[in-house]
Amino acid sequence: MKKAVHFGAGNIGRGFIGEILNQNGFEVTFVDVNSTVIDALNARHAYEIGIASPEHEKIAISNVSGINNKENPEAVVEAIAAADMVTTAIGPNILPFIAELCAKGIQARRSAGNTAALDFAACENMIGGTAFLFEKVSEYLTAEDQAFVERYIGFPNAAVDRIVPGQHHEDPLYVEVEPFHEWVIDESQMKSELRLEGVHYATDLEPFIERKLFSVNSGHATVAYNSAYKGYKTILEGLQHEEILAALKAVQSETRALLLAKWGKYFTAESLVEYHDVIISRFANPEIVDDVTRVGRTPIRKLGYDERFIRPIRELKERGLGYAAHLDVVGKIFAYDDKEDPQSVELQEKLTSSALTDVIKEVTGVTDETLIEEIKSVVKKYAK
Repeated sequence: MKKAVHFGAGNIGRGFIGEILNQNGFEVTFVDVNSTVIDALNARHAYEIGIASPEHEKIAISNVSGINNKENPEAVVEAIAAADMVTTAIGPNILPFIAELCAKGIQARRSAGNTAALDFAACENMIGGTAFLFEKVSEYLTAEDQAFVERYIGFPNAAVDRIVPGQHHEDPLYVEVEPFHEWVIDESQMKSELRLEGVHYATDLEPFIERKLFSVNSGHATVAYNSAYKGYKTILEGLQHEEILAALKAVQSETRALLLAKWGKYFTAESLVEYHDVIISRFANPEIVDDVTRVGRTPIRKLGYDERFIRPIRELKERGLGYAAHLDVVGKIFAYDDKEDPQSVELQEKLTSSALTDVIKEVTGVTDETLIEEIKSVVKKYAK
């Protein structure tokens, strides 16, 4: 049986990546520091996924185990040394913390003379996630290790899309997910010949990653921050409001203009309208109750220079295209106030203690004075 090592035994790891790997005949070893989940995986070697649809289908996942990388890092190294595939779903900020283990796993393969091709795929909400992981892994590799990687180890970028709402169950392994899912891997960066059913392979991944991030992530955040501003608690509640649905559609329209300007050879206007209509139906799935606080968390990160609002705004502006809808959401992100979210608290403290221009420059990284003034105007508009 093929072996996969997956970093991150959370809801996306178990409810999406683990499902696809299991369906392709892999024995999956989950790596995580959550001892409750890891112990349950090792006790049962199986778990169940629920599909958030009227049919409430259940999917059984088997041949799974876990390693607590905090308590037993050596076992992680051994697992990578014997793996046929390595994946992650831990969040972009955590990738640097697994880099050394990944490097040691590669070194163990080299020492053992294991020349079977192996691919690492970081399934994160970021552009170039696997390339970023490789950058961090490389810091721990010798010249000889690098030569081994060049020949036998691939780091293909990937894009993933599946809504997994915040949830709590008595069973720590059970997870509910939406029916829709998409996983795309850059085939041109792979070393292995493995091709998984349920995964789309592309030779140029960037258009698909941007389509997903600027459509799903930007769109979801648009609904969340507009809903928070109006006082709604869930995404579903917010989407019943005409103004919030209109705000989402306006952001989608600007996104389509950008995607067509950049990637017109990959997408048509009609295909993007269809894609965006499907996204609206996914957000409005009555079987999913997704808290605004979950989708809206970490506002400082979401205001980043290359993140889901500032990057599209910059690129739309560069092309002389409209970005008023995106800019409007930015104003509502600055107004977002969740006392349980450390980044929200930090942002509000910055706005209270520092000059607005300085906060905008620090948080967004924007240096374009015209754009800074536009952001200032919309922040003041929505300041509470």
